[in-house]
Formats: sequence, C-alpha cells, structure tokens
Amino acid sequence: MQNPSHFSLARRLLFPYNGEDPLSTRQGVRVVLAWILVFSLPLSLLVLVLEWLKGAGGQEIIHSFVIAFLSGAFIFGPLSLLIVVMSNRAAHIRQAWKAQNGRS
Repeated sequence: MQNPSHFSLARRLLFPYNGEDPLSTRQGVRVVLAWILVFSLPLSLLVLVLEWLKGAGGQEIIHSFVIAFLSGAFIFGPLSLLIVVMSNRAAHIRQAWKAQNGRS
C-alpha cells in the first residue's frame, strides 16, 4: 500500500490512511473535523459573500453564515463518520481474512 505522504493533497487532507489498519479514535475525529471544515467552510463563505452582495445587514450576514456552516456540519459530519466506521469495518474484515488464510 502507498505511504500516506505520497497521496494527493486532497487525499492527505480528507482521508490520509491506507485502509490496511483500522483508524484510531483520534484519527477518526481528525477525519470528521477535516470533512466538516473542508466542505462546510467554503459553503459558508459563499453564503457570506452572497449575503453581502445582496446588501444584507451585519446581523443577517452572520446569521446566514452560522446557519450555512451548521447545516454543512450536520450533513458532512455524519457522512464522514459513516466513512470512518465503514473503513474500520473493512480493515477488521481484511485483518480477520488475513489471519484465517495466513499472511501471504
């Protein structure tokens, strides 16, 4: 399997693990937080710019930004958690299969 340092920038940021070993809790949290920031922040900034161009007031701009960020977090957070859980399940299955069939 490839060394994580050889992955593309997007892969290193969003899921820099090889799939051979299950992710630790700390690694899983890192993946979830990275997904929340990488996907929610640009959407929120786009909403911020659109609200500003619309001529909205400061409080309305901040309100829209927070709502957009939280909406993205509630969408991409559970999605990334599902990916971490499924990746760990696949790694456990692969390890069990290797143990049963020998390390060839």
